[in-house]
Amino acid sequence: MTLLSRRQFNFLTLAGGIAAGMGATTAFAVDETSVVLLLSGGIADGGWGQHAYEGLKSLDGKPGFKIAYAENISQAQIPQVARGYADDGYKLVIGHGYEFGSPFLEVAPDYPETNFFVSSFLPQPEVPKNILYADLAYFDVAYAAGALAALISEKKASVGFIGGGDNPTQQNMMKAFIAGAEKTVTGVKGVGIVTGDYNNAAKGKQAAATMIGNGADVIWHAADVTGLGAIQAAVEGNVKVLGCYSDQTELAPKNIGTSFEMNLAGMVVTTAEAVAGGTFKGGIEWKPTLAEMWLLKAGASGDHNPETVSAEAWASFQTIWNDITARKIDVAALLK
Repeated sequence: MTLLSRRQFNFLTLAGGIAAGMGATTAFAVDETSVVLLLSGGIADGGWGQHAYEGLKSLDGKPGFKIAYAENISQAQIPQVARGYADDGYKLVIGHGYEFGSPFLEVAPDYPETNFFVSSFLPQPEVPKNILYADLAYFDVAYAAGALAALISEKKASVGFIGGGDNPTQQNMMKAFIAGAEKTVTGVKGVGIVTGDYNNAAKGKQAAATMIGNGADVIWHAADVTGLGAIQAAVEGNVKVLGCYSDQTELAPKNIGTSFEMNLAGMVVTTAEAVAGGTFKGGIEWKPTLAEMWLLKAGASGDHNPETVSAEAWASFQTIWNDITARKIDVAALLK
């Protein structure tokens, strides 16, 4: 098989609908850390891809860094694209999402001098020493969201979770949300629906409306576009809602309590700086804490909306948040 160089790939895939590269050259200074971000989606999706790209972009112009990116890469193209950048001498190749996990297992052994990072769980116990995977505290944040939902519930009867794709991560996030709600406030029942779709707002709205009709008065989603429908249902049903992945306050300023924003920009910067500093260690799963990986945002109000979340509820939630961050609450153990 003939492998394309990065420049050849960029030229061919631009014509085929993949926007790639930022004009990076293949001539690197000896002490330069070259970083490329690979995405199956786009850099302007308002969340998953955009936040990671913002982290990459923040490295641009910093002494010692050279950056590039490739977006809208199909599953079949991942090995070839990764090899192209490795052939061009990039020191860090970031595959942003679970879909990069298996292909990188194939590519990495052929490039022992290249560091690879995948923003998803370790796929198997043993992996090449130049790949780092990550547990991005999905279950911790879901437990925290369930706890906050229960604390700000007015009826203290039911709070609901809306999930996206029907996969183990979303199923366990639902379980963690329910556990957080029910262990925090006695009598509150956590309910959840994994819709099976990340990109269907109508499904999210319908699922949330059903929960609200059955008595849920706080809704949290982890479902991307599907979650936007859940937020809409919360507004129309006049119940409280919690945002996810980015600050979604502007979508429901009177209903939102806080948003759990994923610190993907920080993830990219931290990984790149580890490579630059010689502290990057692969062959394992990185496990950032809840507070490292997730940020609490509520627009101009700061970290929460005081009109929706009482001072007492927020203080109780902060204790839980800090206990999860300190690993005093072992969420993973609750899911077994």
